[in-house]
Amino acid sequence: MPMPAIDKLQPAKNSDVVVYMPYYPRNKHKTLPYAISLYKSGSLEGERQIEGKEGIPFVASWFVSRLPMELTRCRLQFDGQADLSYEVTLSNSEFVEYLIEVMVKFKRSRSIDFPRLFYRKLLRFD
Repeated sequence: MPMPAIDKLQPAKNSDVVVYMPYYPRNKHKTLPYAISLYKSGSLEGERQIEGKEGIPFVASWFVSRLPMELTRCRLQFDGQADLSYEVTLSNSEFVEYLIEVMVKFKRSRSIDFPRLFYRKLLRFD
C-alpha cells in the first residue's frame, strides 16, 4: 500500500477519535483526527534531522489496531539499510501522541520527523 502524503491526510472518523480523546490534553485534540489517520495508514516516510548535518531518511511501519491501550510494534529502517533497523513496542495511545507531534512539526516546518523522546525509546535510552 502506498504511503499517504502527510499533507493530504483526511481526518479520521469521529468514532475512531473519541476513544483516544481522554488520553491527551485539550490542546492536542485538534490534531488528533489527523494523527489517527496517519496511524491507520500503518507507515510513514520521513527524515531524521541531525543538527548541522544532512538528515537521514527513514521508513517507519507499525501494526494497526483500534484500542488505545493495545500494543503496537513500530519498526524504523534508516537509509534503506537492513542493519539500521530498530523496533519499539508502545501502547497505541503513546504512539499516537508521537504522531500528533509529527503532525504539529510538519505543519510548522514541513519536515517529517519523530520527536526526540520517540528516538530515546526506540534506541532504548529511556
